Amino acid sequence: MSPLVFLLLFAGSLVAGLIDALIGGGGLILLPLILICNPQFTNAQALGVNKIAAIVGTGSAAVTLGRKIDGARSSLRYAPFALLGAAGGALVAASINKEIMRPIIAVVLVLVGAYVLFKPSFGQQTAVHSKTVGRIIAMCVATLAIGVYDGSFGPGTGVFFIMAFVSLRGGDFLENATWAKITNTFTNLGALIVFSLSGEIMWGLGIALAVANMIGAQIGARMVLAKGAGMLRVLILVLVVVMAAKLGYDQFAAA
Repeated sequence: MSPLVFLLLFAGSLVAGLIDALIGGGGLILLPLILICNPQFTNAQALGVNKIAAIVGTGSAAVTLGRKIDGARSSLRYAPFALLGAAGGALVAASINKEIMRPIIAVVLVLVGAYVLFKPSFGQQTAVHSKTVGRIIAMCVATLAIGVYDGSFGPGTGVFFIMAFVSLRGGDFLENATWAKITNTFTNLGALIVFSLSGEIMWGLGIALAVANMIGAQIGARMVLAKGAGMLRVLILVLVVVMAAKLGYDQFAAA
């Protein structure tokens, strides 16, 4: 790998870490960049490198935010569901028809964006809902399902976690973004374990990109703490538009 290609990947991983810490979706930048710069990589190799960078970056952002947000550690009770879901998703990733998944996810993203846009009160500061058995089960199921999605497909996992947590537990976007970072760390871990068992992990490149991703994630986490929930709402809308457009383009290009 030439120094220029490495520097490009390093810069891309830093930007991806920044975006992931702000709202999620950094994989939309880093994963295609890895494949473009290394066309000889298999999908498992590219996904593995991406997950190494993502778990370090997201994990560092989770630690930074978790220290500032009360009750963030409570999200760890859902970590096993995130980890197992992502591991299961990674196991079946090869059998997932991406051409079918892309339009479905694009439609879901548009609906999410429309809901956030036309309901300004959604995600503003509210009391956290009481813990009923039904709500706890719903949180477990949602975490497991989003984990499966992250392990098998991935784009927008952070947004889906935030929306699920806002709906099911209450609180504001900032609190639930912190919960999302913590659970997303475990989905990354679950998928990484499966990819590493395949023996195709490029650890050297992955660790180098993880350093860049962590730098970007720390910048992003501090921006989130400084700007608060209002910025997160705007970023959700921006990311939804970008992701829906990207998925639509991929579907059109694949046709």
